[in-house]
Amino acid sequence: MRWSFFGLVSLLSLFAAVPQASAAEDYAVLIISRERLEVPTNCEIGLYINDQLAGRLFQEQSTSFNFPAGRVSLRLKLLPGQAPGCLPGLLAPKAQEITLKNGDVRKLRIAQGADGMYLKAAKLGY
Repeated sequence: MRWSFFGLVSLLSLFAAVPQASAAEDYAVLIISRERLEVPTNCEIGLYINDQLAGRLFQEQSTSFNFPAGRVSLRLKLLPGQAPGCLPGLLAPKAQEITLKNGDVRKLRIAQGADGMYLKAAKLGY
């Protein structure tokens, strides 16, 4: 009985010594959505983060990323696909930069404007 008590106390002290990480304080969450039918194409849209392809979105899809605090460069581009007419453009689209803080949860949706696709702030909806 004495050994089990000392074993339990030593086990609990190990859990107390481990530093607790809190994701809400260390990272920002960015949600990119193509849930609305604002972009009149059935082509796949590529999401480039800091000029690297990070995600692909079809209609009615969304994706999320965890980032450390700081500036993030976002770019959207049509990707070549199986559907007819899904050819990438020749010009590189303009990038949007956003600044994220620790604990932020931000949602952006893909919209279409006169200059092409862009990301627009959206409500979280929960």
